[in-house]
Amino acid sequence: MKKLEIRGNITKRLKQVCVYADDVVLVTRTKQTLTNTFQKLKQEAEKYGLAINRNKMKYVRHSRTQTYGKDIEIETEGVKIEEVKNVKYRGTVVTKDNLIEEEIKERIAAGNQAFFANKKIFQSKLISKKSKIKLYKALTRPVAVYGSECWVLPENM
Repeated sequence: MKKLEIRGNITKRLKQVCVYADDVVLVTRTKQTLTNTFQKLKQEAEKYGLAINRNKMKYVRHSRTQTYGKDIEIETEGVKIEEVKNVKYRGTVVTKDNLIEEEIKERIAAGNQAFFANKKIFQSKLISKKSKIKLYKALTRPVAVYGSECWVLPENM
């Protein structure tokens, strides 16, 4: 990763690489920078016997201007990379329009799922109200509010 020259953040550089376990996200400002960074990443991965799964490669295009009608194809070694409207990375939904509504819907659904998975515990007469509150704070609430400290809510919400 050091050879990819990725110090700093995307506001000051042309590229940023986010890595967690076997998930890699390339954030670039231009199509050419994306292609070059991908090639360097591929070369470095091959040195260690790692391969990139082309079936899992996707990209989300963000823009300050409305360029959605224009088709931009990204291709590496003859393989086209699929453009998607949103992608889930480490439990967080990143959308094409940088909208938070989709993420909030996902968090509410996950919170509901966590609550109803433990519904028998919360309805039990054998467990005190104080214990149920502790269990709720430990099991349900963290699932629902995961990542919420980074949300920027629009005025219309």
